[in-house]
Amino acid sequence: MADQSAPQDGTAKAWSGRFSEPVSELVKRYTASVFFDNRMAAQDIRGSLAHARMLARQGIIGQSDLADIERGMAQISGEIARGEFNWNLDDEDVHLNIEKRLTALVGDAGKRLHTGRSRNDQVATDIRLWLRDAIDTILGLIREFQLAVLELAEHHADTPLPGFTHLQVAQPVTFGHHLMAYFEMTRRDAERFADCRKRVNRLPLGAAALAGTTYPIDREYVAELLGFEEVCFNSLDAVSDRDFAIEFCAAVSLLMTHLSRLSEELILWMSPRVGFIDLADRFCTGSSIMPQKKNPDVPELVRGKTGRANGNLVSLLTLMKGQPLAYNKDNQEDKEPLFDSADTAIDTLRIYADMMGSRIEANGEKIFNVRVKREAMQAALTQGYATATDLADYLVKKGLPFRDAHEAVALAVRAAELTGCDLPQIPLADLKAAMTHVPGAIERLAEDVFQVLTVEGSLASRDHVGGTAPNQVRAAIARARNRLA
Repeated sequence: MADQSAPQDGTAKAWSGRFSEPVSELVKRYTASVFFDNRMAAQDIRGSLAHARMLARQGIIGQSDLADIERGMAQISGEIARGEFNWNLDDEDVHLNIEKRLTALVGDAGKRLHTGRSRNDQVATDIRLWLRDAIDTILGLIREFQLAVLELAEHHADTPLPGFTHLQVAQPVTFGHHLMAYFEMTRRDAERFADCRKRVNRLPLGAAALAGTTYPIDREYVAELLGFEEVCFNSLDAVSDRDFAIEFCAAVSLLMTHLSRLSEELILWMSPRVGFIDLADRFCTGSSIMPQKKNPDVPELVRGKTGRANGNLVSLLTLMKGQPLAYNKDNQEDKEPLFDSADTAIDTLRIYADMMGSRIEANGEKIFNVRVKREAMQAALTQGYATATDLADYLVKKGLPFRDAHEAVALAVRAAELTGCDLPQIPLADLKAAMTHVPGAIERLAEDVFQVLTVEGSLASRDHVGGTAPNQVRAAIARARNRLA
């Protein structure tokens, strides 16, 4: 005989027969997830349809039940798409909300859908389906960002820029070469997401609550229907594993770290103190009190959101660190950090692909959203003795040991500082006088030294794979385009 204390008005929980009193309203609100996990509705329906087709194929439910389930799910999909679906807190989560609506539409066939599965393997499947879709979106957006970077880098393949170490002028590079560093970073990011996708793309469904099921299910058939590469081979691991989500959040953190570094550089370069670039107005904001301000809000917010992504990663690591097998309610807390990391990556990539890109004006002119101030970059190269290493290399090529050449050039830089000029402006006699105390240095100096002290000469001399010579930058861009083709 049924427990008469359980609700008899159709509002009973799917599991309420065991309990003698209803869940309190406070607990109901505290434990419900429907208002954030309902974003997995499409994946839940896809998984349920594949499960139903397998059940019918195996003779566990009838073909008429399958037809009713498919008809009901089609109606539910339409209601969700039109914003007409009534998400009910009493039904806890996306799974029970859809199942209850299905049962209301098709009767007993809806009640048979859950045969041979648990919400434990159901939610694990939904998350993997949802995350697989998110990864595919992210991979496409990384490609859009990279194409924008390549176009800008190609336009500035021979634009000189000070290369920095310790934020001090180090050696000349080109702006295109500098941008290609971010292409390489995001290329590795894309590889990480693609590799992560392989481990996401394994089917938990069929593990049921934790031990599998007594029904003659065909998990490989469900995997084929849903596009999974293989099944999870241990039922305990299948329902409790979230390392794929942690791995994804780690990949997002690295991606955001790379974009944060680019953001920091854009912010510095846009500062009037540096003045290397300007950003299109639509990516900036003004001040409520200072009318002259043009603030690089987008890069600043990207820099800030990187901390958010890192927090999500730590949240998931902490969530999983003390859990025994198998599923625990703790795992309800996996979704919001995961969703937030995916949203952050997707939104950031979309805006960055736009910000690093270009537009065509009404007159047909192409305008880049990152406007480079070439003269400011060129002027900065005269302030930090950027070709000092080239002078040392010149002496080494003439036979002077490198450590002696290093010392000789350091003395030359000191002399240049005292006279207030850059190395290319020092007369040859003064250059030799500065190096007098380094045996063999002055004998190796000749007028041809000034060919290597120019920025253009310095750039052209680094003519190897990975170097900053303009022709090597263009070759790197061509290789990159071939990879993206």
